[in-house]
Amino acid sequence: MYTIAIYLYTLAVRLASLTNRKARLMIKGHRQTWRILRDHAKEGQNYVWFHAASLGEFEQGRPIMERLRREHPEKRILLTFFSPSGYEVRKDYAGADIVCYLPFDTPLNARRFIRMVRPEKAFFIKYEFWHHYIDALHRAGVPVYSVSSIFRNDQIFFRPYGRGYARVLHRFNHFFVQNEASRELLGGLGVTQVSVTGDTRFDRVIDIRNQAKPLPLAAALTGDSRTIVAGSTWPPDEEILIPYFNRHPELKLIIAPHEVNEERLNSIEQRLERPALRYSQATPESAANADCLIIDGYGLLSSLYRYATLAYVGGGFGVGIHNVPEAAVYGVPVFFGPNNQRFREARDLIEAGGSFEITSADDFQAQADRLLTDSNALAESGQAAGDYIRRNAGATEAIFREVHF
Repeated sequence: MYTIAIYLYTLAVRLASLTNRKARLMIKGHRQTWRILRDHAKEGQNYVWFHAASLGEFEQGRPIMERLRREHPEKRILLTFFSPSGYEVRKDYAGADIVCYLPFDTPLNARRFIRMVRPEKAFFIKYEFWHHYIDALHRAGVPVYSVSSIFRNDQIFFRPYGRGYARVLHRFNHFFVQNEASRELLGGLGVTQVSVTGDTRFDRVIDIRNQAKPLPLAAALTGDSRTIVAGSTWPPDEEILIPYFNRHPELKLIIAPHEVNEERLNSIEQRLERPALRYSQATPESAANADCLIIDGYGLLSSLYRYATLAYVGGGFGVGIHNVPEAAVYGVPVFFGPNNQRFREARDLIEAGGSFEITSADDFQAQADRLLTDSNALAESGQAAGDYIRRNAGATEAIFREVHF
């Protein structure tokens, strides 16, 4: 049944590629994978394979890859992606020796891929449980690890009709899970090779904060003013944020939409009633005279949060929130929308007092006004956010203690 589903999915993506850009990129990338491996994967080169679905999972695997590179420069790193939103952004990642798409999980693709790469170890990040690839690795005697994985009782493995698919979990040599609930769920299936190590993303955001460079344009905009930094926003987020900003002339705003295109940038500009600049067009002088900076590129957000008095992480009124630890690591209160149930760090931060779920414009106004008018509450919330990140760091170290490279 699983194999049939994969073939049907493959057919659906091929059909979608006729009209959908992302599907077209995926199909083209799959064809390129075999050429990339043929040209660059050489025998006897000690490949360690990391597979990430998309950009978020890449960031979770990155601390392990970078430590592996530092401590074992003789190893070569293969990085694969499933989604174009990961591959197209990180295809030139210098920390890996080979970067490519992972072709669809068919028996033939899996055998061919493993035969060409011959990895010595494989790491699948978070939710990646590709049956045929993991089976092929197991048959080849390659140790397989799941990193920063998290399990919930509504996943297919724990449903009566999914117990057959759950057999793939027994092929892993070790699971490094985020919480105790995940270990208990796996134990119920007889999977005991499990360690609760937390999320490597905490290590990653600390690394990012420590390496973050000053951004003169953001510094010129903010000056001594209190500032909201809003990252990965969608229109429903902006419908809440921008009117609040328009009514508060004492505040500055830095806003980085999740999708950067002319339509989205125009939409933001039309809502703003105060002087605003696009980042690509700004100078330190013009930024100092503006009230809002619109980020019209990628790669800056993780450094921009350092300028925040309050941070807002988008996506919570849609498919789900984006990277909350990326903002919380700077020790600032973080706001986000209600679709955050699947994100452990968001729920934990709410409980700790470092984050706030908002469900409407009125809700955001009440919470933001309270923090901005009570300096003690603002400081305590920011302290709680930063402390939570520090307490949960260390997953990379725990994984390296367990895995012998």
